[in-house]
Amino acid sequence: MDNERAKKALERERRRVEGLLGEMVEAGEQDRDEANEQHEMDGPAQRLTAEGLDDAVAAGLRDRLAAIERAEGRLRAGTYGFSVKTGLPIPDARLEADPAAELTVEEASEEPPAV
Repeated sequence: MDNERAKKALERERRRVEGLLGEMVEAGEQDRDEANEQHEMDGPAQRLTAEGLDDAVAAGLRDRLAAIERAEGRLRAGTYGFSVKTGLPIPDARLEADPAAELTVEEASEEPPAV
């Protein structure tokens, strides 16, 4: 993938993720405020579960933003499109699907799942 196309793909992905994160944070704050004001939830466990879910989704989106930032750094350094693990080229189709991809599909399938 050429650098200009990669830059645009990363910009689109950044805007998408930042928008989702903003919506998630706002929705989470609103849910917390409503639950505290109206005692809407049945009990503290339900409220804590909802808050934990909101926090987990927001953390995942922040992790995604960090991956985008790393990809932007690789683009500036001239190493975008190559595996951070082996240096092998990452196919354009993978970069189209995930512009922040750090590994080839094969390498990613070998990685243990994130905890």
